[in-house]
Formats: sequence, C-alpha cells, structure tokens
Amino acid sequence: MIETERLILRRWRNEDREPFARINADPQVVEHLPAPLGREESDALIDRIEAFFEEHGFGRFAVEEKATGELAGMVGLNIPAYALPFSPCVEIGWRLAPPFWGRGYASEAARSALQFGFKTAGLPEIVAFTVPANVRSQRVMQRIGMTRDQACDFDHPSLPEGHPLRRHVLYRCKATY
Repeated sequence: MIETERLILRRWRNEDREPFARINADPQVVEHLPAPLGREESDALIDRIEAFFEEHGFGRFAVEEKATGELAGMVGLNIPAYALPFSPCVEIGWRLAPPFWGRGYASEAARSALQFGFKTAGLPEIVAFTVPANVRSQRVMQRIGMTRDQACDFDHPSLPEGHPLRRHVLYRCKATY
C-alpha cells in the first residue's frame, strides 16, 4: 500500500469490481482505447492484475480517494504482453473515473507509482505511451518528469493497419536514485 496526500494506492478488493467495471465501460474513459470493457472483461482484468502482482512484486494499483473511500481508478506498472520496438520494458499507466479528472490525482498517484518502481522494484527505466490525441495523458507524463522520445514513436502491434488508434507516442523516465 502507498499513501499520498489525498490517495491510497493498494491491491484490489472484491468490492472494487463493480465500480471498476463502470469505469471501464465509460465512453469518456475509453475514448483513446480500442473498446470499452464489459463486466466479465473488467473482472478478468483485475484477476490478471492481481496475478501479475504475485509474479512480479509490482503492478497496477487500485486508487482510492482518502476523503471518501471511493475507488477513483487504477495507476501503476505493467509489462506489455506484446513485443514493442523498445521491449523489454515496464510501462506506467492510469485510468481514472471522470469525477476524479482535473484534480491532479493521476499525477499524484503516478509519481508515487514511479517512485515505487524505481526505489522498491529497482527498475532502471519506466516508459509510457498513448495515442497522439490523448493530450491529457501526455500532460500527466510531462508533469511526472517523463520525456518524449519522438524517435521511438510506434504503431501499436495489437491494432490493425489503418486503425485510428494505431499510432502511439512514447515517453521515458530513467531512475535517478
């Protein structure tokens, strides 16, 4: 568990499944993702995240707002399941419900997840990527100290040619311990 000023980053609980499914089905949240997730797909994602934590000692945390105890979304680290031009790598990502947008929560949680990745997990570098149109996520990447690596922008291998979300921009952050 990681605590920030306003958030708790923690492992997943059974009671997170319903609110997380709502987040994953929200058209605003998945605007820059290939598709929304149904309840079964969302539950399966939590199961994979928890198995990943057990195997690697890090993963994507459930993000809880301290003041309300509400699930705000997820933030954390993952190893992509597909080969990327810069593999092997560990990526950081976030997915928050719209009521928690614009409050600095993504940056606050992501900074803590980066610190965990570097100091606790001992990672030498963490990357982040998104579609060029996802300006909000790119701003978070910049706020947490990541640098755009334009030379390594890439076409996502799990999306077909011509797909509007295929092109991705890459950001990097090296450990500074």
